[in-house]
Parts: sequence; structure tokens; C-alpha cells
Amino acid sequence: MCILEESVASLDEVVARLEESAVELRECVVRLEDRTARLEQDAAGIKLILENEIRTNIMRVAEGHQDLYRNFKEATKMDAEKEMISIRVGVLESELRKVKERLEQIA
Repeated sequence: MCILEESVASLDEVVARLEESAVELRECVVRLEDRTARLEQDAAGIKLILENEIRTNIMRVAEGHQDLYRNFKEATKMDAEKEMISIRVGVLESELRKVKERLEQIA
């Protein structure tokens, strides 16, 4: 009978430790659920910021970049036209010199 009582007492201790472990496990699960809920809220907030603010700002920057690019192309187009006019003037001056030289030879 003594051995049976010792076994029952030992089982009671094991069950008590198991119950304590189960309580601790439940507490851990509750903490994890709370943390998961907070993380989900944080992720939802980040998504809102991404969609409402960051994407909008990126679009604004992109539009500004397009405007700058257009302005740059127009400015370089004018420079290219000036360059062509300068080349043409140089060619015409050269031809004018040749004409003057011929006229001087003839006259």
C-alpha cells in the first residue's frame, strides 16, 4: 500500500507540474496572440502609409522628373539649333571669303 501511495503522490506531483506547464504555455500563447495582433495592426498601418503617402510622393517626384526632362530636352534642342546655325555661319563665311578672293582676282 505504501508503494501505491508513493506512486500516486509521484503522479500527483507530475500532474501538478504538467498543469503548471500548461498554464505557462497558455500564458505564452496569449502573449504571442497579443504580439501577433499588434504586428498585424502595424503592418496595416504601414500599408496605409505606403499606399496613401509614399506612392503619392513617388508619383509627384516622377512627374517633376518628367517636367525636368522635358525642359532639358527643350534646352538641349535650342543648343543643337544654335550649334547648327553656328556651323552654317562658319561655312557661309568661308564661302564668302572664297567669293571675295575670286572677285579680287577678277577685278
